[in-house]
Amino acid sequence: MLDLLFSNPWVFIVSLGGIILAIGIHEAAHCYMADYLGDPTPRSMGRLTLNPIAHLDPLGTLMIVVTGMFGWGKPAPFDPYNLKDPRRDTALIALAGPASNIILAIVLSLVLRVIDAPQNVFFITGSLIALNVNLALFNLLPVPPLDGSKIFNLNIMRNQNSHLLLLLLIIPIFGGHSLASLIISPISRILLNLLLG
Repeated sequence: MLDLLFSNPWVFIVSLGGIILAIGIHEAAHCYMADYLGDPTPRSMGRLTLNPIAHLDPLGTLMIVVTGMFGWGKPAPFDPYNLKDPRRDTALIALAGPASNIILAIVLSLVLRVIDAPQNVFFITGSLIALNVNLALFNLLPVPPLDGSKIFNLNIMRNQNSHLLLLLLIIPIFGGHSLASLIISPISRILLNLLLG
């Protein structure tokens, strides 16, 4: 994505705005779900908002700009002791983030189907759809601290080596591809064919 900064700065700016929006909605969905399930922690910490600035993690945002595919936001705060069923509700809170990105991708896809968009608008919107799909799929990987580890309740994997495992997922060590991209690309292609086909 960094190549757009030099080849087409306007597209880069719009795409960066889309990235910030996608991350903001993802993290806000976690917070709203936690609040809905009875945990006041996100509200008390000022995270119950759609303002993306409250949810951005500088490194996670930079990773999306650099890779054009992978990244993360500031982890949504919640207290499992405030939840009626901590195991189930933690999974629901974790699932809310990726689900919000898939919903956003579907909404953008429907917009493209009902309007006669110019080619540059179609390109930017298609890129944002792809970003949301890939962000959702990446976060569903069952590796701490990603959402997938909470959805599948993989507490046993949460240790000092979990960030190293995450790093190994995103470094392009397989012929210029990362392990994460090799895992999610086939699913991503199927979903994008449905949404953009």
